[in-house]
Amino acid sequence: MSASNIDIGKKGEQLAKEFLLQKGYEFLEANYRFSHLEIDLIFKDKNQLVIVEVKTRNTTQLGEPYEAVTKAKQSQLIRAANFYIEQNEIDLDCRFDVVSIVLFSDGNYRLQHIIDAFVPEV
Repeated sequence: MSASNIDIGKKGEQLAKEFLLQKGYEFLEANYRFSHLEIDLIFKDKNQLVIVEVKTRNTTQLGEPYEAVTKAKQSQLIRAANFYIEQNEIDLDCRFDVVSIVLFSDGNYRLQHIIDAFVPEV
C-alpha cells in the first residue's frame, strides 16, 4: 500500500469517526488489532456494540468503496469482533456497519453509512 493510500484511509477513518460522533454514537476504540485482523472503529450506539469498517477511495472507477467489503473481509471482522467482545467482557448485541467514503480532488467528499451492512451467518 502506498503512503497516499494510507493517508486516504486515515482521512476516511477520521471523517467516519466525526460523522458517527455527530450522530450520537459513543466512541470506544480505533484500529483495534487482534493477530493480523483489524477493526477500524468501534462504537456504542444505545444498547449495541457497533463494529465499523471504513472504506475510502478517491475514485469510483473500481466501484463504490463499500463493494470492497467481501465475504472474506466480513469473516475477518466477525472473528476480530468476537475476540474484542470476549476480551472486554461485553454483553451487548453487536452489529456491523460500513462507512463508504469517496474523496474528491476539490476537498469535498461523499459519505455513505450502511447500518447492519452484513449479519454473521450462524
